[in-house]
Amino acid sequence: MQNTDHFDPRLDAAETWIFDLDNTLYPADCNLFAQIDVKMGAYISKYLNVDLTDARVVQKKYFKEHGTTLNGLMLNHGIEPGDFLDYVHDIDYSPVERNPDLIDALDRLHGRKVIFTNGTVPHAEAVLDRLGIAHVFDVIYDIVASDYVPKPNPQPYDKMLEEHGINPGVSVMLEDMARNLEHPAAIGMQTVWVRTDHRWSADGVGTGDHVHHVTDDLATWLSDYVKQRAA
Repeated sequence: MQNTDHFDPRLDAAETWIFDLDNTLYPADCNLFAQIDVKMGAYISKYLNVDLTDARVVQKKYFKEHGTTLNGLMLNHGIEPGDFLDYVHDIDYSPVERNPDLIDALDRLHGRKVIFTNGTVPHAEAVLDRLGIAHVFDVIYDIVASDYVPKPNPQPYDKMLEEHGINPGVSVMLEDMARNLEHPAAIGMQTVWVRTDHRWSADGVGTGDHVHHVTDDLATWLSDYVKQRAA
């Protein structure tokens, strides 16, 4: 595991940079997930006809066991995913602000850039618009494109790579959830863990060598990298 001031030379060979969206491209303290979290609980409470306390137990259990709460609801209750996703992503995006350092770093970063998210394309587009970085991304690969199978399951990674002609051996995956880097590392990607204070961020740390770089601030890490590469 490497910190922000040390960069593996293999990064220079990267042809594709694959970014998670939430709590990766914007700081976790924007707390968009807190809004989504509340809406998920309300949806589950109504759908399963349980109180909010029981709904939260279900929500967290499915997140832990199935990668996303939605996946657990689909597998165990046959929930219709589109309605759920539309409801939970109807949130206030104003906490997400532009970061000039992030914009500059992404503009200068060599290679193709892809969003790979367990969220939806409309959610990603709303975030990217707020950040002012929509123009740098060639692909937004979302949970719908993944057939509602979420990271960290290997299938959506492999499907995304195949559909978009991405060679994992010359790619980098950047994620706030360490467990979501296990499969990318196993198939040859360089990985960057964008560490947050959320308890799930560190799940999977220490269980293998799948975290190659770690930072608490993506904009700073990318800025330092593109500056070093240009020197």
